[in-house]
Amino acid sequence: MSNRQTKRDVILIGAGIMSATLGTILKELAPEWDITTFEKLDKPGEESSNEWNNAGTGHAALCELNYTVEKPDRSLDISKAVKINSQFQVSMQFWSYLVKNNLLDNPQDFIRSLPHMSLVHGAENVNFLKKRFEALSNNPLFEGMEFSEDTEKLKEWIPLIMEGRISDEAIAATKIDTGTDVNFGALTRKLFSHLEKDGLEVNYKHSVEDIQRAEDGSWEVKVLDMENEKIEYHTADFVFIGGGGGSLHLLQKTGIPESKRIGGFPVSGLFMVCNNPEVIEKHHAKVYGKAKVGAPPMSVPHLDTRFIDNKKSLLFGPFAGFSPKFLKTGSMLDLVTSVKKDNLFTMVGAGVKNASLTKYLIEQVIQSKEQRMEELREFIPDAKSEDWDLVTAGQRVQVIKDTEEGGKGTLQFGTEVVNSEDGSIAALLGASPGASTAVPVMLDMLEECFPQYRQEWEQKIKEMIPSYGKSLVEHPELLKEVHRSNAEALGLNEKETVTQ
Repeated sequence: MSNRQTKRDVILIGAGIMSATLGTILKELAPEWDITTFEKLDKPGEESSNEWNNAGTGHAALCELNYTVEKPDRSLDISKAVKINSQFQVSMQFWSYLVKNNLLDNPQDFIRSLPHMSLVHGAENVNFLKKRFEALSNNPLFEGMEFSEDTEKLKEWIPLIMEGRISDEAIAATKIDTGTDVNFGALTRKLFSHLEKDGLEVNYKHSVEDIQRAEDGSWEVKVLDMENEKIEYHTADFVFIGGGGGSLHLLQKTGIPESKRIGGFPVSGLFMVCNNPEVIEKHHAKVYGKAKVGAPPMSVPHLDTRFIDNKKSLLFGPFAGFSPKFLKTGSMLDLVTSVKKDNLFTMVGAGVKNASLTKYLIEQVIQSKEQRMEELREFIPDAKSEDWDLVTAGQRVQVIKDTEEGGKGTLQFGTEVVNSEDGSIAALLGASPGASTAVPVMLDMLEECFPQYRQEWEQKIKEMIPSYGKSLVEHPELLKEVHRSNAEALGLNEKETVTQ
């Protein structure tokens, strides 16, 4: 039985960081618009955005080695690192604007200064890291990065990792103090709290069951009110599908041509969480290593200081896992039901191409705790099993599509927006760097979907994002001002030292 039919300007599906970001931007650009959100869980930020489901690195390519690629001629391509860092600077500017205008409070609840480090072993990897350091150091975005092979210096930087290390294997690290730890769960909750006060309607325990194009070109969204077991129909001129892993199924229901020949491959993650306060206190950084041969980019091992509920934590991982669910709260049939006539060959192509990835995931799934501890001991040589517990992280759904470079069924590692040609509906798919780049990704989507408002909105966007439309690399003075302004607004101490 239907009990409600409403017409909106905008419908947001999913109450995660992406919808929170888009809703906040739109409320600043078009405060009179009628925006509504539907979320099947009982509160915001509980799936991919949740702090226990998200690495919270504030992905700025400061430490993630997979964002710098060695080319066949042995030179380094840093373009991806530059792009991701530039995107994160945009997100930081937007958060700073919100804090300065009292739309967000207590920024330390969601962002903290934390050194970002890369750590490698073996002569070949040390050479790679040195080359990476030299390439990035020449770029103003990475100013302040340090490199060291000196074990005494490394003991200062990462005492916990160097303690008890007896190997004479070459070791090196880079360190940059302008890194951050971001609690995207806390940020999402704060943004929705502000949005609800600002008149944006959020409906929790409401599951979107179907999306159909109406005769007038708008979109009709069929929603199940889970508490009252009633079906509702809501229409909107623009719909954003920001349901994490659940976005693919909803995108397929729209029937838009752009939704064809796209598949999804779910990967779950596990983290080791330290329960010993003495061990936690000895480490103060996010330290990323190099992915093992055959491992996917999202399985880069890292030992992270995290601030969760304003308390210092220490996590190591991720260990890849496999579940056919597209969401932690999803269905075991998610993967099977995502295979359609139009993406069947794309999915088969991906299966053939990624046999080694499948083998890797199976090996990861059947690992014992002691085997996982052995991997941890590559970072902390004398780690004790009783100091660490295993926690299941969020589900990530990697995009599979046909590409010119990769051919049929190419697995994509990144964040992608798929929108209809007329810009009336858009969906966000993929995973890392995801949340960190939410602001620039949503701004790009608005340009694509609302070109008619570009001139009208431009001045306001520049007020929110001072660097909008400019390359920070090409404007070093603007970059310095952005860094200073962000640090001041967000309470970031760029010279924070390691606590022993």
